[in-house]
Amino acid sequence: MGDSYLTTPVTFLIDTLIGLYILAVMLRFLLGAVRADFYNPVSQFLVRITNPVLLPLRRMLPSVGRLDSASLVLMLGLQMADLTLIALLRGAGLPLLAIFILSVAQLLGLLLNVFLFAIFIQVILSWISPGTYNPVASILYSLTEPVLRPCRRLLPPIGGMDLSPLIALLGIQVLKMLLLPPLHHLAGG
Repeated sequence: MGDSYLTTPVTFLIDTLIGLYILAVMLRFLLGAVRADFYNPVSQFLVRITNPVLLPLRRMLPSVGRLDSASLVLMLGLQMADLTLIALLRGAGLPLLAIFILSVAQLLGLLLNVFLFAIFIQVILSWISPGTYNPVASILYSLTEPVLRPCRRLLPPIGGMDLSPLIALLGIQVLKMLLLPPLHHLAGG
């Protein structure tokens, strides 16, 4: 297809649809790892949309402790398929090792962004409606608490202000700067 008229919109659609499904699988993986409320409506939604692919894969790839290996393999496979399809649509070829490394970098970037946005949204929700129950806020708390807890030990609340989200956001940004560029360089891109 090369640089045809349809390449950009088709690339956008493929990247968006696969990316959204990868995000759903990653959220399910993370919520399972932090033992979030399984009966929360958000958890139930993620389970319903990922079960058709994950259940058969889990028969072949059992979990290792709390690590859902089927979810990891699915995310990596989907990300590699996404990059391969986009490269083919653009008329380019990438070596398998480069696709693997770029996929790992993309997934790592997504993981860090999930925590970045979850913390940011949780902070905003705490300003808008503190102390009220919301299924999304409950899931966000479950997801971000393992990251924020060590930050609170590092910097306890000062005068009633919890600055741990600020430390976590800065730390995540620094991690992105330290981890992602070497992976992109290693992949040759």
